[in-house]
Amino acid sequence: MLYIHNSFTKQKDLFTPITPGKINMYVCGITVYDYCHIGHARTVLAFDVMYRYLLARGFEVNYVRNITDIDDKIIKRAHENKESVETLVDRFILAMHEDFAALGAQSPSQEPRATQTIPQMIAMITTLIANGYAYVAKNNDVYYHVRKFASYGALSHRKLDDLCVGARVDVNEDKQDPLDFVLWKAAKPGEPSWPSPWGLGRPGWHIECSAMATDILGETLDIHGGGHDLVFPHHENERAQSEGATGKHFVNLWIHTGFVEVDAEKMSKSLGNFFTIRDVLKTFDAQTVRFFLISSHYRSPVNYSQENLQQARACCERLYLALRCRKLSEVELDENNAYVKRFYAAMDDDFNTPEALSVLFDLAREVNIASSLDSSHADELASVLKQLAGTIGLLSLAPEVFFQQTSKPSANLDALSNDAIEQLIADRKAARLAKDFAKADAIRNELLDKGVILEDNATGSCWRRS
Repeated sequence: MLYIHNSFTKQKDLFTPITPGKINMYVCGITVYDYCHIGHARTVLAFDVMYRYLLARGFEVNYVRNITDIDDKIIKRAHENKESVETLVDRFILAMHEDFAALGAQSPSQEPRATQTIPQMIAMITTLIANGYAYVAKNNDVYYHVRKFASYGALSHRKLDDLCVGARVDVNEDKQDPLDFVLWKAAKPGEPSWPSPWGLGRPGWHIECSAMATDILGETLDIHGGGHDLVFPHHENERAQSEGATGKHFVNLWIHTGFVEVDAEKMSKSLGNFFTIRDVLKTFDAQTVRFFLISSHYRSPVNYSQENLQQARACCERLYLALRCRKLSEVELDENNAYVKRFYAAMDDDFNTPEALSVLFDLAREVNIASSLDSSHADELASVLKQLAGTIGLLSLAPEVFFQQTSKPSANLDALSNDAIEQLIADRKAARLAKDFAKADAIRNELLDKGVILEDNATGSCWRRS
């Protein structure tokens, strides 16, 4: 029984998919005008964990994450760069895919682009006008009439009459009401545009997701998600548009992720306090960054700092150490196994990754204890550990690969290459065979000075970077 916090009801609701065994999930994606930052990664990885876990539990998941490839910010950035919108967008879509893949995020089932869904947007706007929820203004923009939608504000839990205060509402004399938002923008010179019944123009941001979601997944979705900052106005507007056009309930369960914060402020491009994914990966390995971002509950804020990333690296090392020198095999997870049962119970409780990770650490501790008592039992436990961790995208590397990753250039300019380390280990072995223990100790100390830890065992020496 899976319980998920629903932003609409503000409580954990028992999740029951519309079609048994199948889940339709739509997540708002990236507006591609710059490199993705760690705040983007937090949301993408939160839903990647949910996607992986739901698949592992036997659900068939149609996971749709859109790309906004036409927007005021995109047009502005392309103009500043003196390049076409298409060139800018294609460049940053490629970078986005590289960054998310580096963090181990699986590709969604479908990834529609806004510019490929213009006909569906025009059709939805036409329906909204016919249903009395939208109107064409004197300037040929098309607006949604917010007060015509009786339950507007129910998702964000705001009263309609209070929304003008502090809301991001454009002052526009062509609107019938200050709360009304744009569905279609009349063309401006030099901007991309498409033909429509109201003249050349382009879609507003909110209509994009309504059209893409309902076109691909149908009139009612099992799950709709995104960052907490999208609750209002974006998701509130999506709900109004979709239900105004279809007359059907739009979303059964709304999921929103917490912010990444720096010094108690939300990380964002507008505040200038953001760190791009690729910049962070110059210093910390991808498994560490992934662990850091999923180690807090997805609804809680995450505090970005070098110290917290270093702690995440140490946590990853503890888990990987439990897998070293173990014979790992693919296992079918037994739901009666105490660790599996605890792990599933944590994840079934609103995807509680902190509790699930505590189960992994307990299991790693038992692997370490069993290693000195019963090697085959330790191998079995380690295999379960790797399999469980894999359901949330952790421990995906072989232990030696994780420990022997070349240090990032910005982290250690003097780092030895793997080949250089192996040569020194061979030299040390030769010195020990020749009983030149002083030379062997000197080589060990040289490696240690370069951040390489040697571990001698019955079969030889293995090593890891500190």
